[in-house]
Amino acid sequence: MFAFMIVMALAMVTSLGTRLHAAAQQPTGTIPTVTGTPSGPIIRVTYEEQINVRSGPNSRVYPIIGFMIPGQTTPALGHSPGGDWIEIYFPGVPGDVGWVYAPLVTVSPPGGFLPIIEPPPTPTPKTTPTLDPTLVAAYTTPILPTRLPTFTAPPPLAIPTFVDQSAPSTSGSVPIGLIIVGLAFIGGFGVLVLYLRR
Repeated sequence: MFAFMIVMALAMVTSLGTRLHAAAQQPTGTIPTVTGTPSGPIIRVTYEEQINVRSGPNSRVYPIIGFMIPGQTTPALGHSPGGDWIEIYFPGVPGDVGWVYAPLVTVSPPGGFLPIIEPPPTPTPKTTPTLDPTLVAAYTTPILPTRLPTFTAPPPLAIPTFVDQSAPSTSGSVPIGLIIVGLAFIGGFGVLVLYLRR
């Protein structure tokens, strides 16, 4: 009986070892990895150098929040009202969005629909510029009150008058043309008298 129990125990241990060995060698299936491709328009950096990613659509108002290198792609979310800037998905920054200058990138597919997105509010400046009154006083030229000049009236203006000498004067004189006609008549009468006396 004791031998029978030992044989049974050995059989159970062998059977359990076979099962454990078989379980360890069972092939494991491949776990599918989820690789999603973003749907919608995608931008690609076509500029030959890295470009700035800003927090809003203006290079003077909004700060730089990151960079993109040539050839890098990311989903496009929309564009500014003027179409000069494109809002992109940019993880790692507040809101996971950034803005890039549109002429530095291409959108694919060409003509893909991008909604118009209003720009975010402009950031408040970190410091408010103030002027030191002592410094301002040192560089400000004081304007001293001066006496206003007195007004002196100009002398009366004498306007000369001119007489037109080209027109003939008719005041008490005989016109020259009448004198010439009279002398011609007297001369012609004298010639006639000389002719008749011959």
